[in-house]
Amino acid sequence: MNGDCMHSRLMNFALPVLKRSARDVLLAALCAGSVLGAGETAYAQTSPAVKHNSSSHHNKATTHKTPVVSPPHHGAAGDKAKASPSANAHATGKHVPKAAAAAAAAGAATGAAATATAPAPEDKNAKPKPPPPDPNKGSATGLPIPRFAALRADEVNMRVGPDTRYPIEWVYKRRELPVEIVREFQVWRLVQDQEGVKGWVHQATLTGRRTFLTIGQTPVTLRRRADEESSAVAILKPGVVGRIQNCEAKSEWCQVQVKSYRGYLRRSTMWGLLPDEVVTH
Repeated sequence: MNGDCMHSRLMNFALPVLKRSARDVLLAALCAGSVLGAGETAYAQTSPAVKHNSSSHHNKATTHKTPVVSPPHHGAAGDKAKASPSANAHATGKHVPKAAAAAAAAGAATGAAATATAPAPEDKNAKPKPPPPDPNKGSATGLPIPRFAALRADEVNMRVGPDTRYPIEWVYKRRELPVEIVREFQVWRLVQDQEGVKGWVHQATLTGRRTFLTIGQTPVTLRRRADEESSAVAILKPGVVGRIQNCEAKSEWCQVQVKSYRGYLRRSTMWGLLPDEVVTH
């Protein structure tokens, strides 16, 4: 091997630390010109390439192994479920068993205190509590609810509430028109007419006299006796008002009076009494 060539190459190229046999082979190749380009250039290009490949492989492997964690709210809507109280408590860092135990202890302490407290002696002079109101009786009169009455005057004001400060909704101008009392409040009565119109009237404008109103679209016949074959006393048009004289329970006929005419009228043709109600004059 040419000693000058080897000396020149050694001066211009810093060889890495290699074994002696490998070093001699490399120097021989450099002197013979078998390596493409200058030896130092070829080595400089080769060394970074090895480093780059090693680094790239390391980063790729590291990225592949890193897990991706997503928060629960990124899941599909169908996967959502209402959290139980215990789950919510654990999510906020609270310990449910301890809280429940504390609440139970507090309740037990309260119960023990209540048990230890002696009941107050009963007051023998205390008045008994009044019984609950009977919905089937008027709160002011104790009379049956519902029941029928009649308008006392030729003009009666119906108000929207049980007091004179409430506005008037209707004015009735029909003496002895039957109305149904469905509620009482002091001196006021909630009534409804044959058309179902409801409102409040003063008790002074009502009378207990039992009257009726003929209903339907066609005239009805007032008979002399409680028989369809009996002779007619009068023909009553729809809307006629009369007085009920007598009406037996479950009877199809009632004895009535319209002005000066007396006779029998079918219960089904008049409005002003309850089903199967007994009315006597």
